[in-house]
Amino acid sequence: MKKRMLLCMATGLLLTCSCSGNHPNGNEPTPNPSPAPGDSTVMPGTRDPFKWPFSATSIWNTPIGDEAEYVHAGLERVATMTVDEDYICLTPTEDMLKIYKSNAGWSSGPGRCEHTGELICEVPYPKSWEISPDTWDGLTPNAALAVLMPDGRTIKQLQPFAHCDPASDEGTATYVAADEDIYGEGTYGAHGGSELSAIGGTLRIHELTPTSGPIRHALKINLWGAKNLYYDAETGGYRWPATRADSYAAEEDNGYGRKRTEPAVKECRMGALLALPPSINIEDLGLVTEPAKILAQALQDYGAYVVDDTAWDVNAFITEWSPEGRFKDEFQKNWGFSFSTNDQTDWGKDLIKIFAQLHVVVNNTEATPGGGGNPRQPLAPPFAIRF
Repeated sequence: MKKRMLLCMATGLLLTCSCSGNHPNGNEPTPNPSPAPGDSTVMPGTRDPFKWPFSATSIWNTPIGDEAEYVHAGLERVATMTVDEDYICLTPTEDMLKIYKSNAGWSSGPGRCEHTGELICEVPYPKSWEISPDTWDGLTPNAALAVLMPDGRTIKQLQPFAHCDPASDEGTATYVAADEDIYGEGTYGAHGGSELSAIGGTLRIHELTPTSGPIRHALKINLWGAKNLYYDAETGGYRWPATRADSYAAEEDNGYGRKRTEPAVKECRMGALLALPPSINIEDLGLVTEPAKILAQALQDYGAYVVDDTAWDVNAFITEWSPEGRFKDEFQKNWGFSFSTNDQTDWGKDLIKIFAQLHVVVNNTEATPGGGGNPRQPLAPPFAIRF
């Protein structure tokens, strides 16, 4: 959700979030709380929910099944590939930051830094972490924040978030999503174009490195909706698990599918699960960069959910920016080139090849997530406990 997306305010989606940090289902915290990020006490065969959150049945952890049905997404080529950063703050013992309402919404510039309304939440947040026009990526980032509350399991999610003064204990946001549980399904959150999660499916800083191995969860992407998404009154421009499309999806000039040379594919709507079908041999794609090969395998095994609109001629993967670091910086250090690219680089050419082959998993439903059947990969392991 970018540019003109004041839809959350206009449709009354702004919620006042509880500052207690109680888990939304009223459950007690797990008796063996997980280690903090980077803790070395994760037992073999388990996973740290700070790095690999949500239940094994979460959409973000569900592999594609052998009963999945595919239709070509018909994505038209865009000029560049970039990142859309999720701000992931898993520091539940930090001092509380007051979040005030901002009417700036998804407009550009310093207006996001100025609170214009009531206190809507307090969250644990390291106030030295500056999120401002001087530090964020692009002019109008979606700026979705996922923050872990003091109970160690409740995740609050806000969008677009800003914390522009490191000396201040105040931040701003326009839209606050309902609470989620880091140990639960974690489907929904603060990606306002779809209402999907601001942490599930994010490419994390410890992933897509030369030594990290395969990615073991679904990904998230943004597409240019005017070129690559479908809208009609019957579908509303979205599909499960998304609960909405952008407010301008029906617009005649800039709505979904309005800038295509051919009609958009009906199945390719906000919330679609895009994947490389098993009929495609990844080796036959002619990919020359190692990270592209890793991404292609993840897109065949788990796929990627469309969660927001880039609103211009670019597609984006959703990546982490946290107090620990920034995925795009780690990627540059690990591979020697920028994740954001155009079609003149080997990396960019590889991504164009991958996106040209993406299909919609048409029977990805609540009853048959990932299309159903036998999963292509093992389910996520149990959560870690301390030794």
